[in-house]
Amino acid sequence: MNIHIDGARHRDDAERAILASIDEFVAMRHDLHQYPELSFQERRTSGIVAKYLLSYGYEVTEGVGGYGVVATLRRGQGDKRIGIRADMDALPIEETADLAYASRNPGVMHACGHDGHTTILLAAARYLAQHGKFSGTLTLIFQPAEEVGAGARKMIEDRLFERFPVDAVFGLHNWPGVTTGQFGFVEGPAMASVDQALIRIVGRGGHGAAPHETVDPVLASASFITALQSIVARNVDPLEMAVLTVGSIHGGSASNVIPESVELKLTARAYSEAIRNKLQERVPALARAQADSFCAHAEVNYRRGFPAVVNHIEETRLARRVAEQNFAAEQIASDFRPRTASEDFAYMLQARPGSYLFVGNGDSAALHSPQYDFNDEIIAPAARFWARLAETYLS
Repeated sequence: MNIHIDGARHRDDAERAILASIDEFVAMRHDLHQYPELSFQERRTSGIVAKYLLSYGYEVTEGVGGYGVVATLRRGQGDKRIGIRADMDALPIEETADLAYASRNPGVMHACGHDGHTTILLAAARYLAQHGKFSGTLTLIFQPAEEVGAGARKMIEDRLFERFPVDAVFGLHNWPGVTTGQFGFVEGPAMASVDQALIRIVGRGGHGAAPHETVDPVLASASFITALQSIVARNVDPLEMAVLTVGSIHGGSASNVIPESVELKLTARAYSEAIRNKLQERVPALARAQADSFCAHAEVNYRRGFPAVVNHIEETRLARRVAEQNFAAEQIASDFRPRTASEDFAYMLQARPGSYLFVGNGDSAALHSPQYDFNDEIIAPAARFWARLAETYLS
């Protein structure tokens, strides 16, 4: 397979070594793509990861926080320790892309590129084992269950950083719509927190021809949905970010019957913990007040998800410098902005300093789309970035 890499004038021994084996890593990625596994079910994937890491010469520990795999490589007398994380799980989505290596597991696919993230880190792992110039401890973290927001926390609860101490931890995510192989860095909040509210507005059902004899939960729900954006408009500082989206509403089954209740599901996102707490306070209060104004009542189940990804400034600036020193200028985004999607790498950044960065996936379908596919052209540059970051940090 011919992989085109921009910035060839910046090519070095790391890129040459990785490119020499790129067909192998592309085949590895395609194999992972064909056999995706849901969160906390990554038995085959983690077994493959462990097998490769052992063959490269790493000390490998399996079963960390579920199917998590941690690999360590120590060289020299240096006392610095770096952690690099990749996620492994897939999504409950039926793949519709016409690929030779499409998912063979019905209803499950790698719609977020975790097959690519895993392959990137394995490519960097082999280079660093065979050619890496560093003094210190390299720790590679292959995490399960990112998609359900539980894998990072499970690994941490399994004493990840006590058993495998690191001074800083780094992760990355591919991003559709960003130039292929272009790196993006964000200081401070980089991805949003995510919480969910399940709301049931209960009224009194009856005939649609006699609405005065009912308490209409459909009308109350409509009013609540309209009023919901007043929280963002009037309770959140205009210089801050908040997102409230009702993604599901169900009630009734006939045009001439007013139902007893309506159920809504919404997502709440923010960059700051203060705004996150404000949304948790205001959404239930508004739901109850709106329902009450229509003589209905609201039952609210507000579920906290995981926090915002907040990058540490020093580690993010180091990562950017590594990119600037090893890649052409056009491969580094000058104005990469925070994303409102969410990532449970947030828990690792709460536990240790570090940074979560992005690499462009080109003109692909969106993440979580049944048409999405990871771009194999970014395996080599992203693996090279991990290699150079590890060598720089452990120099």
